[in-house]
Amino acid sequence: MSVAVAGPLAMVPTHGVGSREDLPLPFNLLLIGAGLALVVSFVALGALWKQPRLHREDGRLLPIMLSLALDSAPVRAVFVVLSLVITGWTLAALVAGADTANNPVPSVVYVWLWVGLAFSSMLFGGYWRLVNPVRWLRRGLLAVGRIEEDFALAEYRLGYWPAALGLLAFAWLELVAPDNADLFTMRVAIFGYLLVSLVLGLAFGPAYLRTGDPFTAWSSLYGTLSPLGRRADGRWVLRTPLHGPLMVDAQPGLLAVTSVMLGTTAYDGFSGETRWYSFVQSSSLPAAVWETAALVTFCLVVAGSLALAAVLSARLAGVSPRGVASAFAPSLLPIAAGYLIAHYWSLWVWEGTHGLAKMSDPLGTGANLLGTAGLNAPEALIAPGFVAGVQVVSIITGHVLGVVLAHERAVALFPRRAAVLGQLPLLALMVVYTVGGLTLLFSS
Repeated sequence: MSVAVAGPLAMVPTHGVGSREDLPLPFNLLLIGAGLALVVSFVALGALWKQPRLHREDGRLLPIMLSLALDSAPVRAVFVVLSLVITGWTLAALVAGADTANNPVPSVVYVWLWVGLAFSSMLFGGYWRLVNPVRWLRRGLLAVGRIEEDFALAEYRLGYWPAALGLLAFAWLELVAPDNADLFTMRVAIFGYLLVSLVLGLAFGPAYLRTGDPFTAWSSLYGTLSPLGRRADGRWVLRTPLHGPLMVDAQPGLLAVTSVMLGTTAYDGFSGETRWYSFVQSSSLPAAVWETAALVTFCLVVAGSLALAAVLSARLAGVSPRGVASAFAPSLLPIAAGYLIAHYWSLWVWEGTHGLAKMSDPLGTGANLLGTAGLNAPEALIAPGFVAGVQVVSIITGHVLGVVLAHERAVALFPRRAAVLGQLPLLALMVVYTVGGLTLLFSS
């Protein structure tokens, strides 16, 4: 996070409070162990997993009453109303609140909407598509004009590209933009987003809001890792975090949006490096120029490295490389989730709690409207040793799941005899990601 946003959060570094001294093993042994975990997983998969095993119809069906409740209008209405109330409450603080560190808007936007939405989607699925305030604002406008809900001026064909650009823009606002916690900046960003999203939603219809909206894509893609999901026939099931990513359709921009999801978090970790920070501050160019270039570069490196590994894999397997990178893009999702958890766990616990405390006084009058003004974050959840454990486990688990997903995709796309050989470039990439991610987290 940039200095403007992180100022009130100075007690909690954005990539956790764990350090090398808090690790259960010496750092070098940890890197070796993480790499070996991936290699052993790869060898075991090659020996035991020789044909596709994950199918769209897999999963344990939920009890029929629970499934009906999840799809019922009253239950869904509760969550929609709650979302609209939080939105209205936040807009009140945005428009009429005091421009101080106690204003809840930065916490809601940069912590709840970014980190909290990802974490909760990993648990409960991609629910933002249902509660998105833009969806309901659009729906209300169409109702006033007596226009059908599926109204659109043009067919939507851009896939995830608007979502990728929108998420990159949000990350730039959060990590690079100066004065990004000031109310003026927040007003321009939030009302600008609402206006642009509403215009695009009216122009391209529900299809844009399902795929092109940045926060819907953010929630839906992380939501594929949730144990709660739907089979291909629409029935609710409990499933593994491996099934959901493989159900993601390879639409245009899928590689771009997954690369932004991983690359922006990786950049946030890198931006705290002392040598990088010193270089930026001593340069004759404005800091925002270097930071913007680095942010974009990280996303491009993620996309380019996966695309290169996929092409090499296709060549080794003797198949056409066309579309292979997009086919393997979902394997980045558990890796991005692992980085996100490792990097933002302590921030979510600390500022997520204090954001709720700030929400009790949206106008800065000293009120305690929600009775939450005295809330404090549970110290046990941000203890250095605990956070270090969370970071290590989340990164290694994310990469192991990524290896499994890549293997499942490979045995489905490549000839059987060449499937294992074709995965070697992807395995090497996963090892590099793992070592790089752990090094960024524990470089101090």
